[in-house]
Amino acid sequence: MADIRKLTTADKDFGQQLDALLAWESVSDASVNQVVQEVIGEIRARGDAALVDYTQRFDGWVAQSPADLQIPLTRLRQAWEAIPARQREALEHAAGRVRAYAERQKMEGWTYSEPDGTLLGQQVTPLDRVGLYVPGGKAVYPSSVLMNALPAKVAGVAELIMVVPTPRGELNELVLAAAHVSGVDRVFAIGGAQAVAALAYGTQSVPPVDKIVGPGNIYVATAKRTVFGQVGIDMVAGPSEILVICDGQTDPDWIAMDLFSQAEHDEDAQSILLCPDADFMSQVERSIDRLLPEMSRREIIATALRARGALIVCRDLNEAAEVGNRIAPEHLELSVADPQALLSKIRHAGAVFMGRYASEPLGDYCAGPNHVLPTSRTARFSSPLGVYDFQKRTSVIMVSAEGARTLGRTASVLARGEGLEAHARSAEFRIDD
Repeated sequence: MADIRKLTTADKDFGQQLDALLAWESVSDASVNQVVQEVIGEIRARGDAALVDYTQRFDGWVAQSPADLQIPLTRLRQAWEAIPARQREALEHAAGRVRAYAERQKMEGWTYSEPDGTLLGQQVTPLDRVGLYVPGGKAVYPSSVLMNALPAKVAGVAELIMVVPTPRGELNELVLAAAHVSGVDRVFAIGGAQAVAALAYGTQSVPPVDKIVGPGNIYVATAKRTVFGQVGIDMVAGPSEILVICDGQTDPDWIAMDLFSQAEHDEDAQSILLCPDADFMSQVERSIDRLLPEMSRREIIATALRARGALIVCRDLNEAAEVGNRIAPEHLELSVADPQALLSKIRHAGAVFMGRYASEPLGDYCAGPNHVLPTSRTARFSSPLGVYDFQKRTSVIMVSAEGARTLGRTASVLARGEGLEAHARSAEFRIDD
């Protein structure tokens, strides 16, 4: 039986209990930081030679030369042609939907003119080169390739460099096929903190990028945090999360499996159900106990539910929305009769799944919106990965002679008020009176 905690918002100490449940420390320990710093230092000092050494040490295969670390694009096409037709169709279907959604996110430049001829505006340009980290080994996520690569390509990124660890030299055909259908430009068989360092600083073979995206283990996450500033990063993600708000009318088996869908990621994942119907909570708990033994990852699910899961009884759906905003989950399911009405009360969530039929895994794979989402309550201030993460905005200012007089006087006064004489005089030179 799954030992999942039961809470009620009527408890006087509910706020404290909820805070304890949500607490998550993603800060790497000293030993991880030390390893990452050493790896980054080696890559910066020795480049490709260090990459070859780390590949042998961590992935267990010997590259005869740095050239062996690059996977030819022809190998991606071979993988695409070799996978079963059903998988090709699924990848194409998912890629088409992700691409179509991303196309709607593209930002466009704009300008406006003032009566004196001054022109102001914004120019939007894509990043030149992006690095995509794809997990290897235990975690194999072709869907992650689609979700990270396609928005970058839609944004107009000129060169997309993918890195993927290859334990014992083994390549995952589905990951390579996903890279093919996504239009990845170059692929390197490298992983870990060394791959992040190579992308950030460049080596003789791996070109330096402008931004690094994609998930990884604690060493990868720590390396991304460390190189931030040298390059941009998407986010430092915490464990997977799902919050289900239910009115008690959905099949309890569906809800139990929805909670499992995130709990099976790893032991630190979080699955929470909010519902005003205490009897329904008991039904869901019985479904959990009945369905759990059938799951191939039942031990991981049970550990996650016991450590960070909860069934929370609330007063009504309005209160459920308030609690949901406090949780600010990565994934939020509104499994209720009128999800659109409840959506208006939601302020903080990475992605919202509306109604009884919108299961979270549809968003993970093929609905269209990105599955790279803010975790650990960061949905309070951040957004899903999208095309806008691969574009940048440049301010445009063109000033007429008349505008220089008007703006120059204001700039002069403010600059002299700040004690910056050269600023003031630069503006004043252009005032002809």
